[in-house]
Amino acid sequence: MQTKSPLLLALAATGLALAAGSARADDHDAMVKLATASGCMTCHHIEPGAKGPDGLAPIGPAWKDVSAKYKGQKGADAKLTQTVLAGSNPYDSHWKGKVSGLAMPPNAVAIKEADAKKLVKWILTLDTAKKG
Repeated sequence: MQTKSPLLLALAATGLALAAGSARADDHDAMVKLATASGCMTCHHIEPGAKGPDGLAPIGPAWKDVSAKYKGQKGADAKLTQTVLAGSNPYDSHWKGKVSGLAMPPNAVAIKEADAKKLVKWILTLDTAKKG
């Protein structure tokens, strides 16, 4: 059995890390493009604290806030996908007082279920400590 050089192993690991980072950047760009094309960015931002139209409070919660709220919750992706597609109840909003919108409208006409699932899974991976 031949042992591999530590330098060769380090180079391979670096290459894999760069490829993974590039894939994440590609995923990020693709998800922002999907969200923009589907109208999501009209009400939502990625970063907390961003202002909505005319400097008002955002209409919907920032996705990093959504990610933080649902982090580690079993079934969060299915629940949020359903909210994207069917909308939310204005009388049961847990974002009340934090955003200017009362409820999320149904978006099944604007985004396919498979795309909504991909977008929600990506949102749930957003790290609240990092910008981007």
